[in-house]
Parts: sequence; C-alpha cells; structure tokens
Amino acid sequence: MKNITKLLLLPALVLLPMHFCAAQTPLGPRHAPDGGTRETFASIFVPSMPDAPFTATVNTEWIRQLPDGSNITLKNHRTIARDAHGRVFQERRYFVPDDGKHESTVTQIEISDPATHQRYVCRSAERVCHLEPFFDSNFASSPAAAASPGKPGAPGVENLGTQTIAGLEAIGTRETSLIETATIGNESPILEKREFWYSPRLGVNLITRRQDSRFATQQNFEVANISLGEPDAKLFELPSGFQVIDQRLRKPPETPSPSASPEN
Repeated sequence: MKNITKLLLLPALVLLPMHFCAAQTPLGPRHAPDGGTRETFASIFVPSMPDAPFTATVNTEWIRQLPDGSNITLKNHRTIARDAHGRVFQERRYFVPDDGKHESTVTQIEISDPATHQRYVCRSAERVCHLEPFFDSNFASSPAAAASPGKPGAPGVENLGTQTIAGLEAIGTRETSLIETATIGNESPILEKREFWYSPRLGVNLITRRQDSRFATQQNFEVANISLGEPDAKLFELPSGFQVIDQRLRKPPETPSPSASPEN
C-alpha cells in the first residue's frame, strides 16, 4: 500500500515545480514586428522662379483632433530662400508641441538648382549630402479663380478677392471638394477644404489652410519675415564637413520579369 501511495504522489511532485516555473516566467513577444502608423505631411511649394529673389520663414501649425474632443497641436518654423537664378534653399525641422518649452531643430537642408538640374539633400544626423537629379516642375498659376455657383461651403472654387500680406498683393482662393458616400468606404459624404492666398510676385502661397475630416486634421502655413532681394549666398553652400554621395551614379533597381509574382 505504501508503494502505491508513493507512485500516486510522484506525478504531483514533478508537476508542481513545472507549474511554478511557468507562472514566474514572463511572456515574450507573440507577434511579428509591427510597421507602425505613419502620416505624410506636405509643406508649401517653392518654385524655382528666376528674377524673384527673397528670404522668408514658413510657420506651420498642425492640429489633430482626438475622439474625446481635445487637440494635439504641433508647430515648427523653417527658413526658405530663392536667389535671382532660381536656386531654392529650404530647411526641414522637427515638429514640437505648442507649449513654448521645446525648440524645433533642423533635420535637413535642401538646395535645388534648375540650371544644373541638381538637388542636394543634406541630413544633419548623418552629416551626409545626397546629390539627386532635379527638374523644375514649371509651375504656373492662373491669375484668379472663377467663383463657383452654389451655397458657401459647397463643392467648387470660390474667389476670395485680394488682400495685402507682408506688403505683397495676394489672391485668395477657397477650394472645396466632396468625396461621395461609399467612394472610399465612407458611410457619409466628406468635405475637404483648402484656402490659399497666393503672391504672383513670389509665385508662393503666403497663407495656406487645409482641413481634412478624414484624418481629423487642420494644417496652417504662413510665410512671414519676408525679405525681398538677394539672399545670403552662404545659404547655397554645402555644410562644412559633410560627405557628398552622388545618388545619380547608382543603378536603378531591376524591373522584375512579367512572370515573377510580386511579394505581398
């Protein structure tokens, strides 16, 4: 009888330590790496327009509304410039909270030259300038927008007239587009609104306001501290000590054969 009791107790003695260890061991990751979520933010366009030199600051405000009705507000400011030859200099900076406690830092600078068809993208963290081919888009704007019929806020284009901004004449336009129900899986119509105040002299939108309810965002751009005339020539010099990598020398990726199936 004693032998039978020992045999019955043996599995319990073996299982208890295993159960105890399992309870004390933290679980590791049980999923593949996550790509995360990214949002694309497109700033204002600065064309390579000759004989219209200037230097200015672009102030940007990015407001995102949360489901509880509160907002996340981010801001940055960056320097832009264009010389009489049409070369364009632009800073890129991090967004920071609108709390007055954070200073936006430069992430990269860009120098575009329509004469040589070259564009340098210099990244501060890497201390590297990538040389890329550049071709001006030959941007052209209509002098004014025709007023659209219908009620205010209806889809179409509305002429807002003119006003003076920083001493420059600006033409105002409001564009409203409608995404019909079920176009992109939406259960109701979606309105997108964009407002522009365009300077014919500089070829730049001095004020831009975008509202997109799909992403609960509002984006505001203002070109300020405008100084007409030739900018500082040092802006168009590459940063000292940066390595230059010519991306134009790299071969384009090979095109897969028609029989090859693309990866998911």
